[in-house]
Amino acid sequence: MLILQSPGKNKPIICLSPDYNFFLCSMAKVRYHFNTKSLKIEKVKVTFKQRLLRLLSVIATGMVFAAVVLLFAYNFIESPKERILQREIDQYKLQFAILNDRLDKVQAVVSDLQDRDDNIYRVIFESEPIPSSVRKAGFGGTDRYARLEGFRNSDIIINTTRKLDVLTSQLYVQSKSFDEVFELAKRKEELIASIPAIQPVSNTDLRRIGSYFGYRTDPFYKVTKFHEGIDFTAPVGTEIYATGDGTVTGIEYSRSGYGNCIVINHGFGYETLYAHLSKMSVKKGQKVKRGQVIGFVGNTGKSTSPHLHYEVRKGGRAVDPINFFFNDITPEEYAQMIELSQRPSQTLD
Repeated sequence: MLILQSPGKNKPIICLSPDYNFFLCSMAKVRYHFNTKSLKIEKVKVTFKQRLLRLLSVIATGMVFAAVVLLFAYNFIESPKERILQREIDQYKLQFAILNDRLDKVQAVVSDLQDRDDNIYRVIFESEPIPSSVRKAGFGGTDRYARLEGFRNSDIIINTTRKLDVLTSQLYVQSKSFDEVFELAKRKEELIASIPAIQPVSNTDLRRIGSYFGYRTDPFYKVTKFHEGIDFTAPVGTEIYATGDGTVTGIEYSRSGYGNCIVINHGFGYETLYAHLSKMSVKKGQKVKRGQVIGFVGNTGKSTSPHLHYEVRKGGRAVDPINFFFNDITPEEYAQMIELSQRPSQTLD
């Protein structure tokens, strides 16, 4: 292509194509072209549509370029603000990890308190331990933590919140338990007086126990049956004592079974039964004290000889009475009783 330029400022520039058939003339803002049909140099006319298309083309190209640049920067280049936010997120994660560790330690302390409560405090005060189902009660509602879902770090937040909820529930149960234990402690003196802690008949030489608690031979049917009490042999008319403070809740006169018998409710889940009596000196609803005479040995009901059938019940279940004679016997005598109770024998009723 041949380019010819006229001398002087802002003069036309003439461009000749290699085949000498086309001329392009231009100035600063005006363009010309050689019309091969008319053999004239004509001014190039640009329509509004062409100008608009050029403008739109430039804008579109710029937008595509800007989008590519922004996409690259967004995915591969962190802004200062993003770096600051990422450091904050990392710090939050660290704090949540520390918080979870502290919650685990608090949970261990609460578990120790629960164990002490069930196996020490409540044992001392003769109270039933709190069921595990109550201590570890769950939370209702499947969408309890729905508001915390949908975030990048939802698992950390939900896990921490769940731990806190469980811990709060267990602390509430433990607080109520300690309130109950505190009330039991205030009633300790009453508890000590109510527990059936002596033998129901005078038995200083331990020779009056004819049959112990456990499986024994029935004297009438000659089969092995579980004997839920202790049989004290004694002459008819021997005094019988209440083994702990309480209220007479049962008086029965019968020619079969336990015969004439008395039931005393000592509170705190304890009851005692005195059977085969010849005579009773208390009435239903009467309050009695430990050591008070409540009746006399007899041979009524299903009985082979004069004796007292004595039972201790805890929470409605028969327990071995010899474990409650701690006010009457020495450790050596208790060991002797345990040894004698292991020998096979026949009951007296």
